[in-house]
Amino acid sequence: MGPQTGLICGRSVSKTEELTINHSSTLDQVRVHVGVALNVGVALNVGVTPIEIKEAIYQCVPHLGFSKTLNAMYQANEVFKERNIPLPVESQKQVNEDTRFDEGLKVQKVIFGDVIEQMQKNTPENQKHIQRFLSAFCFGDIYTRSGLDLKSRELLTLCILSTLGGCENQLKSHVRGNLSVGDDEETMIEAITQSLPYMCFPRTLNALNCVDEIVPESNK
Repeated sequence: MGPQTGLICGRSVSKTEELTINHSSTLDQVRVHVGVALNVGVALNVGVTPIEIKEAIYQCVPHLGFSKTLNAMYQANEVFKERNIPLPVESQKQVNEDTRFDEGLKVQKVIFGDVIEQMQKNTPENQKHIQRFLSAFCFGDIYTRSGLDLKSRELLTLCILSTLGGCENQLKSHVRGNLSVGDDEETMIEAITQSLPYMCFPRTLNALNCVDEIVPESNK
């Protein structure tokens, strides 16, 4: 694992952060197709449930795409089989084809507020379908699922976007989103710190800069 991992794993975090960070440790490796099985095993060892692990992986789909997350899901299932965990894991789906857009839009407004309506209004007509896809898929199909609460999903998204790199505009939006759902600056910094071994220093520093730029000075 190396000395850097030891230093980071030795940091003190709350149980809630520990749960979410274990998801993040798994997910941050999805994009490079390595280490997922190892981290799924670690997550199970510290009490993360199979449903939570599956939901954490599903949370990656809108950001990383299907191919990478399918690979992660396959590796997770192999670990579950080795540990005699019944498959399939119980579905956490909460919407259908008729409700996914409206329910997703509701979640967007909870996280981001009135800016969502303004964003959709200002989007060029020939790009409005992307905004509809975003509401229905990312927030309707994924964010509305049970198994993880909204705070955990937003913190996971922060870590996923931090790991991707080049997503600073979206990352700043989700820093605001984390603040909106109750994840404070220290929680975000700790989650990013725990992700450092998987995304290296440049992306870690970029993510921290995004947090510093968005969090009001009065909160520091």
